[in-house]
Formats: sequence, structure tokens, C-alpha cells
Amino acid sequence: MGDVPTSVMWFRRDLRLADNPALRAAVDAGPDGVVPLFVLDRHLFGDAGHPRQAYLGASLRDLSERVDALHVVHGDPVEEIVRVARRAEAATVHVAADHTPYGADRDAKVESALAEHGIALERMGSYYAISPGRVTKGDGTSFKVFTPFYRVWREHGWRDPAPAVRDAPWFSPGGRTHAIPEVSADADLPAAGEAAARRRWRTFLTDDVRDYAKARDLPGHDRTSRMSVHLKWGEIHPRTLLADLGTSEGEEAYRRELAFREFYADVLLQRPDSAWNYYDQTFEHMQYDEPGADLDAWKAGRTGIPIVDAGMRQLLGEGWMHNRVRMIVASFLVKDLHLEWQHGARHFAEHLVDFDLASNQHGWQWVAGCGTDAAPYFRVFNPTTQGKKFDPDGTYVRRWVTELADVPASTVHEPWRMDEPPAGYPPPLVDHADERREALRRYEAMRERS
Repeated sequence: MGDVPTSVMWFRRDLRLADNPALRAAVDAGPDGVVPLFVLDRHLFGDAGHPRQAYLGASLRDLSERVDALHVVHGDPVEEIVRVARRAEAATVHVAADHTPYGADRDAKVESALAEHGIALERMGSYYAISPGRVTKGDGTSFKVFTPFYRVWREHGWRDPAPAVRDAPWFSPGGRTHAIPEVSADADLPAAGEAAARRRWRTFLTDDVRDYAKARDLPGHDRTSRMSVHLKWGEIHPRTLLADLGTSEGEEAYRRELAFREFYADVLLQRPDSAWNYYDQTFEHMQYDEPGADLDAWKAGRTGIPIVDAGMRQLLGEGWMHNRVRMIVASFLVKDLHLEWQHGARHFAEHLVDFDLASNQHGWQWVAGCGTDAAPYFRVFNPTTQGKKFDPDGTYVRRWVTELADVPASTVHEPWRMDEPPAGYPPPLVDHADERREALRRYEAMRERS
């Protein structure tokens, strides 16, 4: 395009036009041409499970309807970004900063490769209200406990949402491009895209946010926001959500949940090894069992513990699981089946459409007792008690465990107590009381060895 100023907007986890500072910067830098680019690299797409691949494809199709000439390429980001930017004769490539271990390393390599051709990689904003690394103690060190992090996070504050880009001079650089992949998933996935995210958020604000503090723990009522997948792919920015929240108890509880997402991103930035290794390395010395048939039963929702099985079947059926139930099934895997948390985290990574590395891994470590601000290891969830407390009438269990659809509320969480347990539903895989004692024995043995 000669001397005409052009730029590249490299979309990643920011598939939206509203409240997108990197996109606005790209438009300002390329008033006569902005290439909207998405790179499907192996790490981003090839390693994801089918639910996440299918959802990403749907979100990209939505973006392509809002952005003329969305340029989709497959391959190594270092090679593809340089190739597209040079072909477009762009002076700059614009991104939201990525603080994950892989993302930061990838961007550093892309930045270096672009610089060899006189092209700048410009970072503007991030996927968070406050970028990881900016909320610190008075001495500049990072937080390891959520509550003081949250207090400083609130005091720090965040910018107002950026104005939406209503019109941009989109153009295609020509050359090699690819169709957005069509991937089928067995899970019943939510509607994807920026407009769907906005609709879902408005519904939550209207119907559920004020009762969120209490209703969020009741999986049978399904009154959580379901915004995690939209935040995962940046179809809406957390700053946009925060701008709409008031001061009611429910809104404050929701604000804390958004802050937890940012806390875990900060933890991952400070300790990238904790993505798959123990944050508290003492727990490497715990005695764990080898995965086998028990892990398979857990994955399939065939443990004989109704609330656990309901959660695991919801994961397979929707690519999502209620957060309270995520904690219950995680505790069961680690403390009743005595398996390392990574086995569960990998299964979640394969099936969760909202999989977020920082939140998933550190949520698992919290339950396993080895993470930041972790639940004490000796706090062992009794899954039957948890089911009775948070799904008292069995609505959630009966929705997902069809073998128990006709079991009355009085025994739906303990079907083994019935004179004639439901046909086709397995007996409990383990006795919780016995496994709790065994978990605590192993914990004490670990402490003695450490």
C-alpha cells in the first residue's frame, strides 16, 4: 500500500470490538488500513479439547461477521505474524498483553522477529481489569493470599471501558488464508460471540446478581453468571462488567469472583512453574495412588456418589461445571481417591469450554491444599453432606444422573440406603469416612518426612 499508514490487529483472547484498547490503537495507527488477524497455532488450537475448539470456531465466525476480511492463518505465530505484517506493509502490530508463560514467551519471539524488519509489536491493555504484576504489597512484592490482594486491587482501581470501535478501515493483505475450522463437540455449548456475551450479562444483571451471594452455591438453581467462557475468549472485558456493578451484597460477591480470576493470573505470573507443578512443593512428597479404573470412573461420572457424578456428567454434557461442584469433585479425586491434582486438571482442560490456565490450576491446588491461600488439607469435603447442603431437593443430581431421576429427595444423595437401589447406578466407589482417615494419615506422614 506504499506510504499509506497501515497496521495489524492481532486478535487472541479479545474477540470483541467494544472496550478493546489494542484495537483502538491499531485503528489510530492504521487510518487507511487495519488487517484483522487471527493465528491458529498448535498451542492455542491443537492442544485444546473439542469443546474449546468448537466454541472458538463459533466465536471467530461471529467476529468475522462484525469485521470485514478477518484473516485467519494456521502455523507458527512468529512466522505468520511477520509474513502478514510485511505483506500488508504495516508499521505496527497491535495486541493485548499476554501474561501467561506461553503467551509472554511467544510475544517476545514475535517482537524480536518483527523488529528485524522494522515493525513494532505494540501492547495495549490486557485481558484483566488490572494487569498481572501491578497489584503489590508496599514493598513491591506479590501477594500470596487473596484477601489482602483484593483490598489493594480495589484501592488500585481500573480504567473506564474504552469506547467501542464502530468503524474501521479493514482490509485483507491477500495471500494465504484459511477457513475458520468447523469442529463438532458432543457438549451443548452456549451461544458464542460479543453480542451473546452482552445478552448473557444483561440477563444476569436483571435477574440474578442481587441474589448471587447466596444463590451461587446452589447448582440446582443455575443462577450463576455463566460469563466465564465469554471472559475466557475476551468477548467481553472484565472492566465492562465491573463498570456495571453496584454495592449490593450480590454485586460485591461477584466483584470478588472477578478479583479471584485476576489474583490467580498474578500468581501464575510470579510462579509460572505452578501451572503444572506444586505451588507448595512440600506436597510433592505426599503418597499418591497410581491412576487406573478409579480415575476412569470419576471421569465418566460413575463413582456412585451422586453429586460427584452429576458434576462430571455436566462437564461432559455442557463443557462447563458449577463452581461449587468443581470443588466437590476435585476434593473427591484428591482426598477420596488419593490421586494427584494434575490428573483432574488435565481432564478439566480437555473438556471445559471456559478453561483458563491460571484459574483452573490454582483452583485445583486450593482444593488439594498445596496452592496459595489454600484450604487446609485436613478440610476434606464430605461429598454426600455437600450434596445435601447445596442441592437439598436433588434437582441438580436428578438433572444429570438420569438413573436417579425418580429417587425421592430423602435418599437421592444416598441411593445405597434404599431397599432397592436404582438399577444401573453403581454403588459407591469408596467409603468416604475410611478415605478421609487415609488422606489425613498420608498428610501427617508427609509432614513428618518434610
